Amino acid sequence: MLHRHPFLSLLTLLYVGFVGLVTLTPGSDTPDYYDLAARVLARMQRYPELDPLTYRLSVERIEFLANIGLFVPLGVFLLLLVGTRAWWVALMAGIVLTSMIERVQGEIPGRVSDPRDVAANSIGMFVGIAVAIVLTLPATLRRNRERQA
Repeated sequence: MLHRHPFLSLLTLLYVGFVGLVTLTPGSDTPDYYDLAARVLARMQRYPELDPLTYRLSVERIEFLANIGLFVPLGVFLLLLVGTRAWWVALMAGIVLTSMIERVQGEIPGRVSDPRDVAANSIGMFVGIAVAIVLTLPATLRRNRERQA
């Protein structure tokens, strides 16, 4: 698997490293993204036409959505590595990875382990896998037709 797709394997490993850098480095008491999210929300609330959007948003929801977004590319990469038939392997690998991250985060100063992060990250993995399945569907259908012919 890894030897057949060396560039994709390297890209996946680099992205896993990036996720590790984002999630496993020591944090401060108030993370920078809280300040950034608060500033973005304050800026958005200045515009009345964005009220329907900002009414339901909070810093916690933005963090939840960011956790989902962080794991979408990983779902795509893992599905492309293992193939569409083994989509469940990619999903399980993502759930195991995010569970390990949350377990380790409990030991890192300034980091908080939160079970909701496991849920958000798993949702992101599932969305990434679904996107990859949709993107690879034409090639999969073409291969199936060629096998039958």
